[in-house]
Amino acid sequence: METNPYESDTLLQQYLVFHYAPVEIQFPYDLTAREAAGFPQKCVSDGLDAERIPNKQRALDIGCAVGRSTFELARTFGEVIGIDHSQAFVDAANALKHNGRHPATMHEEGCRAQEIEVKVDDTIGRDRVSFRTGDAQDLPQDLGRFDAVLACNLICRLAQPGALLDRLPDLVNPGGQLFLTTPFTWLEAYTSRENWLGESGQDSFEALKDGLEPDFSLDEQFNLPFLIREHSRKFQYGVALASRWIHT
Repeated sequence: METNPYESDTLLQQYLVFHYAPVEIQFPYDLTAREAAGFPQKCVSDGLDAERIPNKQRALDIGCAVGRSTFELARTFGEVIGIDHSQAFVDAANALKHNGRHPATMHEEGCRAQEIEVKVDDTIGRDRVSFRTGDAQDLPQDLGRFDAVLACNLICRLAQPGALLDRLPDLVNPGGQLFLTTPFTWLEAYTSRENWLGESGQDSFEALKDGLEPDFSLDEQFNLPFLIREHSRKFQYGVALASRWIHT
């Protein structure tokens, strides 16, 4: 017998809030939907304070997806590596590197879709960028060190987020910057409850700090919204907690 998803307690609680909670409780942010566009670019432009990075030789984008942040890093850094667990994402990123463009399909509604072409900005040196598949929890030992490392909206999608946190001090040069974003959407489909940061009732960000200090000092934290289009009238909207760290 098919289970009715609307009989779940999770949806019951969501709809009680949806129907009855005041707006300041439902959405406690002074943000708009359009401010959430351009998230991958902002992870670089807003996430890093490039003027304060001592060297700008190498950068690493962990969980790079199809590579927009990786390409943006190439505006500043001489060599940039993007790593993602999805072969399909890495293949698309490599196609963008080689061709500068890639076809994309936007779902409109039902069976309707629109074909578009996406491009890498011509001013970006694509030859500075390389992409490879890899597991953020088990990164290659020969990666070396980097002057900047990004890991955006990744931590709460890992089975062992602590494994990545443990590796980060070996990846970032002293004085280099680490930029993280996460909406802390903990789901057992991705991460067993015992591996959630703050599982014991501690705030997830405080648990993240515990995992990074004393190797990193917190430089800035702020909200960074993101928007993923599903179709012409439905979007995933999230507010990631962004944080910049300096390797001490």
